[in-house]
Amino acid sequence: MLTDLAAEAGSSTARNLTITLFLVFVAITLAITIWASRQTKTATDFYAGGRSFSGFQNGMAIGGDYMSAASFLGIAGIIALYGYDGFLYSIGFLVAWLVALLLVAELLRNSGRYTMADVLAFRMRQRPVRTAAAVSTITVSIFYLLAQMVGAGALVALLLGIKPGTTFLGMDADTAKVATIIMVGALMIIYVTVGGMKGTTYVQIVKAFLLMAGALVMTLLVLAKYKFNLSDLLGDAAATSGKGNAFLEPGLRYGVEVAGNATQTFYNKMDLLSLGIALVLGTAGLPHILIRFYTVPTAKAARKSVLWAIGIIGTFYLLTLALGFGAAALVGGKDIVAQDKAGNTAAPQLAEALGKDFLGGDLGGATLLAIIAAVAFATILAVVAGLTLASSSSLAHDFYANVVKKGQASERQEVRVARLSALVIGAVSIALSIYAQSLNVAFLVALAFAVAASGNLPAILYSLFWKRFNTSGAVWAIYGGLLSAVFLVFFSPVVSGAPTSMFPDHDWQWFPLSNPGILSIPFGFLCGWIGTVISKEHDEEKYAELEVRALTGAGAH
Repeated sequence: MLTDLAAEAGSSTARNLTITLFLVFVAITLAITIWASRQTKTATDFYAGGRSFSGFQNGMAIGGDYMSAASFLGIAGIIALYGYDGFLYSIGFLVAWLVALLLVAELLRNSGRYTMADVLAFRMRQRPVRTAAAVSTITVSIFYLLAQMVGAGALVALLLGIKPGTTFLGMDADTAKVATIIMVGALMIIYVTVGGMKGTTYVQIVKAFLLMAGALVMTLLVLAKYKFNLSDLLGDAAATSGKGNAFLEPGLRYGVEVAGNATQTFYNKMDLLSLGIALVLGTAGLPHILIRFYTVPTAKAARKSVLWAIGIIGTFYLLTLALGFGAAALVGGKDIVAQDKAGNTAAPQLAEALGKDFLGGDLGGATLLAIIAAVAFATILAVVAGLTLASSSSLAHDFYANVVKKGQASERQEVRVARLSALVIGAVSIALSIYAQSLNVAFLVALAFAVAASGNLPAILYSLFWKRFNTSGAVWAIYGGLLSAVFLVFFSPVVSGAPTSMFPDHDWQWFPLSNPGILSIPFGFLCGWIGTVISKEHDEEKYAELEVRALTGAGAH
């Protein structure tokens, strides 16, 4: 009886503390957003923060944009449930930055203005290319937004102590998750429509600092618990996972060998390869990352910001190892799955366990859980703001200003349309997120990476490096890669035909892989090549101008 009362008091304290910390963070970020709105006077301020950020500031903001709910909640969850195989995400997300640094960052900064389409349309017909780029940007952003919103829903049920059969303010767990998704969507719309790029960037910088601090504290506590003996930590994680030594070896989730079924074994290995390709190539095609290169004044600052980002992100992904294995050892796979089937709450549950150990009892657990949960909320809000800004900027600048108005729109009209677009994209994301709650958030982000690498990356690389590339090639590359990726995902186990699908009660899947990258990425490059060679359009002078601008920065905005 006394134990139950103590547990109830602890959970009530956790709930109150979490709500307080979350409201404090929201208040601070809204204050930043309102301050930034007073500095946002032109389209350059709204889209690119007035190009006023230093390499370090932009590197922190890129880290804040990139270290999403997928990184913090999803990767920790996948490592906690699948051990070695979950670490693939950490490696893939990090290695991807080398592609962005070496092939895209500086050249894009020099040759564009506000969006990815500025580079693609530089030497081509504006309307078809900008329309395709806007469609692609919105599709990728919505996939990515789903991951953040699903993470928010899973998190709130844990924070408020809502488990199946319990309620909070008359809401059961499912209703609370939906309410949270709607609330996060409303906040992200406010950040973007009021603060623009300046407000969003400062929110991301604050969030990156908080997330790094939270992850570092938890890692040190996990290591201290095991007296900094990694062997003991891994041994305990394997034992508690219920999967024994297989937990520390490849093949538990990806590339699984199915005895007596060579076909399924082959599909499993292809799925692993497909995931790896998508993770490594996806970052260089993500619209919300690409627009960050326009917020710095020079190409040198763009390079510097990527180097800072690699340092920050690399450190963080190393910490996810300790968080994932720590959650497996101290919380256990059964308890993680009981709270959230996809494992998205492993890191906050680990915080609760560490708080009980180091700060004493349920109150200690409640305190650390509240702090880490507030950081995770900060993570989600900052990333959704960046994504919404990328897609609304593309819709306003690429589609409205250059396709509908044929370049005749005023800056004020453009910014007004961008704000309206944020509202529409937010509403669509909220609606779709409600159906995607059974999926792991790291996995959802991997799909966004596959779509970005299939449609955007071929068009960007061909545009920057292939002299003959033309309008037809760009349109074919974007639509070919994008449609093939979305088509294959729709008919894959992600959407139907499996217990963890978006629609588990239906089955129309025939494509056996969960990640389409292995087919859709080469198909995007092939479409770009075919589209180019069947068209006679060819402008060597424009390519020479783009090449000079991309390499030297001459004429860059």
